[in-house]
Amino acid sequence: MLLDMLFDQGTYTKLYSYRHLINGFAVHISPQQAEILGRAPGVKSVERDWKVKKLTTHTPQFLGLPTGVWPTGGGFDRAGEDIVIGFVDSGIYPHHPSFATHNTDPYGPVPKYTGKCEVDPITKRNFCNGKIIGAQHFAEAAKIAGSFNPDIDFDSPLDGDGHGSHTAAIAAGNNGIPVRMHGFEFGRASGMAPRARIAVYKALYRMFGGFVADVVAAIDQAVHDGVDILNLSVGPNSPPAATKTTYLNPFDITLLSAVKAGVFVAQAAGNGGPFPKTMLSYSPWIATVAAAVDDRRYKNHLTLGNGKILAGLGLSPATHANRTFTLVAANDVLLDSSVAKYSPSDCQRPEVLNKNLVQGNILLCGYSFNFVVGTASIKKVSETAKALGAVGFVLAVETASPGTKFDPVPVGIPGILITDCIKSTDLIDYYNASTPRDWTGRVKRFEAVGSIGDGLRPILHRSAPQVAIFSARGPNIKDYSFQDADLLKPDILAPGSLIWAAWAPNGTDEANYVGEGFAMISGTSMAAPHIAGIAALVKQKYPRWSPAAIKSALMTTSTTLDRAERPLQAQQYSSEETLSFVPATPFDYGSGHVNPRAALDPGLIFDAGYEDYLGFLCTTPGIDAHEIKNYTNIPCNYTLGHPSNLNMPSIAISHLVGTQTVTRTVTNVAGEETYVISARMAPAVAIETDPPAMTLRPGASRRITVTLTVRSVTGSYSFGEVWLKGSRGHKVRLPVVAMGYDR
Repeated sequence: MLLDMLFDQGTYTKLYSYRHLINGFAVHISPQQAEILGRAPGVKSVERDWKVKKLTTHTPQFLGLPTGVWPTGGGFDRAGEDIVIGFVDSGIYPHHPSFATHNTDPYGPVPKYTGKCEVDPITKRNFCNGKIIGAQHFAEAAKIAGSFNPDIDFDSPLDGDGHGSHTAAIAAGNNGIPVRMHGFEFGRASGMAPRARIAVYKALYRMFGGFVADVVAAIDQAVHDGVDILNLSVGPNSPPAATKTTYLNPFDITLLSAVKAGVFVAQAAGNGGPFPKTMLSYSPWIATVAAAVDDRRYKNHLTLGNGKILAGLGLSPATHANRTFTLVAANDVLLDSSVAKYSPSDCQRPEVLNKNLVQGNILLCGYSFNFVVGTASIKKVSETAKALGAVGFVLAVETASPGTKFDPVPVGIPGILITDCIKSTDLIDYYNASTPRDWTGRVKRFEAVGSIGDGLRPILHRSAPQVAIFSARGPNIKDYSFQDADLLKPDILAPGSLIWAAWAPNGTDEANYVGEGFAMISGTSMAAPHIAGIAALVKQKYPRWSPAAIKSALMTTSTTLDRAERPLQAQQYSSEETLSFVPATPFDYGSGHVNPRAALDPGLIFDAGYEDYLGFLCTTPGIDAHEIKNYTNIPCNYTLGHPSNLNMPSIAISHLVGTQTVTRTVTNVAGEETYVISARMAPAVAIETDPPAMTLRPGASRRITVTLTVRSVTGSYSFGEVWLKGSRGHKVRLPVVAMGYDR
C-alpha cells in the first residue's frame, strides 16, 4: 500500500516483505525514490543494500568428539538428534554421501520445523531426504542487480559453488564417510553433530557472493521455520555508508531478533588477519568464530641428483622407489617458439609442450601470478603432466608476493610445490648446471635427475592448535571510524585451516577441486560450522538453554593451551613476510580454542537475553537512542551503566581511566558447588574480584564484581583472566582486556 501510494506502478520492484525478525521490506528503486520513501510518514529507516562475501576432516578426532562427547549423547548415531541447523550459504549438493540417509536409522518428522523443500526445476527431484529437512533459495536482489546467471548459479537450492555443501558437512555431515580422491583414502569425514538435521537457505552465489537483502530474507525465513542454530559463513564486504555503528544495521538487528527467538548464531570472524581490527562480526548476540590450524601438516620433499633434499608441499604419491628420473623444464620442451605467449612455464596447456621429450620424465613448471589470481591451478599442472606421460611434476615458486598462502592440493601423480624461493633457486641452479646447451640456448642433453617423496600421509604436530594467519583479529570496533568497542571479539577459536569436507561436483569455487566430491579448504568459513555443530550437541543436552547460555558454555570451557600444554601461538608475518609465531592474545582467539567435552558440563554460565542486549546498545556511547528505537521499536529505558557490564563471558574495557568496577552474574547449571574466585592481569593494570568465594545451589545465581585500576599507561592493551574454580572440578575462565589512559 505504501509503495502504491508513493510511486507509479512499474517504477519500482518489491523484492521481499520481512515479516518476522524486522518489520520491513526490500525494494528496487532509484536514489530519488529512496529519498521520498525515507520522508514518508511511518518509515523509520531506509538502508541501501550492500554486498556480502563467503569467508572461505580429521577435526572430530582432534576435538575429542568420538571418545569424549558422542558416547554420552548416545553415540554418533544420536549426536545432534532432532536439532535443526540452518545454513545461509551457497546451497547444497543433496546427493553427497555426507548427507545420504540409506545407511542411517530412518529420520522421523521434526514437528517444530515447518520449512519447505523446493523441487529441482530441471530434474523435478525433491532436495530433502529426512537428513536435509528444508531447502529454499533467495535471489531476488541478485537478479534485479543483474548479477545472477541461472546457468551457473542455479535458480534452486543446488550448490553451484561447493562452499555451502562444505560448511553443512562440517557441522552435520554423516559420520565415517571415506574421503577418496585419485584412488587414495585420506581419512574419514564426519560432521560435529552427525545426526543433526540440515536446513538450507541459499543466498550466496559463486561469482559475486550475495546481497544483504537476500541474506536477511533467508535468515527471516529460517527463524520462522524453526531452526535451532544458524550458521553464517558470510560477512559484509564493507559497511553500508549510512551506518555509523557496527551493531545497528539490518543484518545485525535481524540476528538480534533471531537470538530473541532462541536461535544460536555462529558467524565467521572474517579472513582479514593477521592485521588488527579486521573483524567482520561485531555484535554481542552473535558467536564470532576465529580459525585455528589443527594438528595435521602435509609435507613432501624433492631429492636432487646432487644429494640436496628440498622440502615442499605435495599431497601426492612418490615416484618409483630407488629410482631417479630426468628433470625437464617446460620452457625447454616447447613445440615451437610461437607458443611463448601462452606463458607455457606454468604448464596449463599440454598441447604447447613436446610429449616425446616429457614422457617418462619429471616436468618442471613455474608458479606464476596466474596461480595467485586463480587462472592457473595445480590440478591442471597434474593433468598436463599426466597427458604428456610425465612420471611427475615440480612447481617452483621463484618470487612470492608478500603473504601468499600455499595450501597442499591432492593430485593423482607424484607432484610437489617448492614454496621457498631459496630452495627453488637451488633447484634451478642444479638444473642449469646439469643441462648443457648449444650457443642458441637449446638443450643438448637433459642430465639433471631427481625423485619425489610420498606426501599422502599427514604428520601430526603437538604445536596445535595455532591461530591461522588469515583469521581476523580484534580489537572489535563499535563504529566505522574504527573506535575500539568495550566488547571482546572474536569469541572463540575452532579449526578452520585445511579442512576436508564434502564438495559439490559442479562446484567451481576452487579450481583445484573442480569435479571432485571432497575438498580441503581453509577460512573462518570452515571454523564457524564447527561451532554450529558443537552448539547443536550442547542444545541437545540442554534444550531449554538460551543462545547466550550455549555461547557461555563454549567460551568459559575453552582452552588457551596447545597440545603440548604451552600457551597458544598465533601465525604472524615477520619482517621478511615469512610465517612466524607470536604468543596469541584474546584478540586472536577470544576465550580460547573450543573444547566440546568440557562445554557439555560447564558448571556455571553467564546468561543474557534481549533486554540485556538492548541495554548494551543504549549504554554504548555514540549510538543514537532514536536509531535504536527505529530498529527495535523499544525506547532506551534500561541502561547497564557501562557497556562492559553486559553479562558476557569476557571483559573488555577500551578506555580505562583510574578505577572501574565491572559486574557479572553467574548461574549454576550443575549440582551444589563452592567456587573460589581469583584473577591475574598484566602489571600495567591491577585486578581485584569480589567475593573471594561463594557456594551456589543448583539453579542459583550470584553477582560478582571485577575491579580494574590503571597502574601505568603503556599505550597498549593489558591481558588477564578471571578464574572460578569449583570444589567439584568445574573450571570457568573469563578473558580480560583493558587499555589504561590518564584521562
